[in-house]
Amino acid sequence: MSLVVMKFGGTSVADLSKIANAARKVQQEVENGHNVIVIVSAMSGKTNELVGWVSETSTFYDAREYDAVVSSGENVTAGLMALTLQEMGVAARSWQGWQVPLQTNSAHGAARILDIPCENLNSKFDQGMNVAVVAGFQGVSPEGRITTLGRGGSDTTAVAFAAAFKAQRCDIYTDVDGIYTTDPRIVSKARKMEKISYEEMLELASLGAKVLQTRSVELAMRYKVPLRVLSSFEDDISETAGTYVCDEEEIMEDNVVSGVAYSRDEAKITLVSVADRPGVAAAIFVPLAEAGVNVDMIVQNISEEGRTDMTFSCPTNEIARAQKALETAKGSGTINFHGLVVDDLVAKVSIVGVGMRSHAGIAAKMFEVLAKEGVNIRVITTSEIKVSVLIDRKYMELAVRALHDAFELEKAT
Repeated sequence: MSLVVMKFGGTSVADLSKIANAARKVQQEVENGHNVIVIVSAMSGKTNELVGWVSETSTFYDAREYDAVVSSGENVTAGLMALTLQEMGVAARSWQGWQVPLQTNSAHGAARILDIPCENLNSKFDQGMNVAVVAGFQGVSPEGRITTLGRGGSDTTAVAFAAAFKAQRCDIYTDVDGIYTTDPRIVSKARKMEKISYEEMLELASLGAKVLQTRSVELAMRYKVPLRVLSSFEDDISETAGTYVCDEEEIMEDNVVSGVAYSRDEAKITLVSVADRPGVAAAIFVPLAEAGVNVDMIVQNISEEGRTDMTFSCPTNEIARAQKALETAKGSGTINFHGLVVDDLVAKVSIVGVGMRSHAGIAAKMFEVLAKEGVNIRVITTSEIKVSVLIDRKYMELAVRALHDAFELEKAT
């Protein structure tokens, strides 16, 4: 029998009635002739509660015990989903990560998947099981300890299972009915896309779109997993529902710009008057990397009299770590700068589209649109299929609306 993977996020399994709703969708796939691997998240809010309990119990906690605690939310959902399916007459059972086993490295809290042997689940499918309900977000280390994959890890779990079992497709069920050209809460004319390329989705996910986790898109692109995003709260699960994430070749015509993404909680940090010498960039960004600071945009000014300014952006919740790392490096003599200026009232706005490869003037048009709206650009970065700008946060929504209108993203291709 063909196999499909279905993943249900926390809002889709938030209570028993929503679990029953998700189970009916699984039952429909079984009735359509598929075996199903269901990946479930913890019920909405449960992981945060478990993390809070750990933090309250121990300030400097053992990461192995942290994983043992926070992974338990998915175990509860998996058991309840299996019970619900059994009550519907579907041959289902639950599986925890170690039972599959989903094998990971030993990086507790941010483990990477090493392998998913298929023998255990396939033998049960051969014996008549129709649905394997697998607890997402978790695996087992070489030492035999429970590991977790990091926030959003259930998406990665689902794609990894689809790749390992060569599934017909991987459906990600969430609280939205697909991937939109931008956030519909900001732009009412935002359009749901029928298809989007892996590359575009990867850029959108990394730039602030929260529909899919970045690692899951990377995995889907690497193993060519047919990926679909659709709503768990709508009845339609036909092939035309939701948005497909697929190879660029499967899209009839590339959009010049496919979407507008934003990240609200950004900060701009400038090192004033840094000694301009070979190795200065490494001296700055190696300590930041070691401190776990996620640096994004980087700009270096023209050198004057052997000194320069270095500017970079990072998430606002990493400002303190960045400051500490830089001041420590300065104190040790690794780097020398005269001042550290932090602006925590900026936002990042980006346009993404594979069509940018073959169309000139897209960045110029973006800058012109923002200029007409009186939006000052602080920092610019580009790639082959994206342009990102750092602007004052108070203009973020204005910029998103203006760019969405200027590139006519409400029109279907």
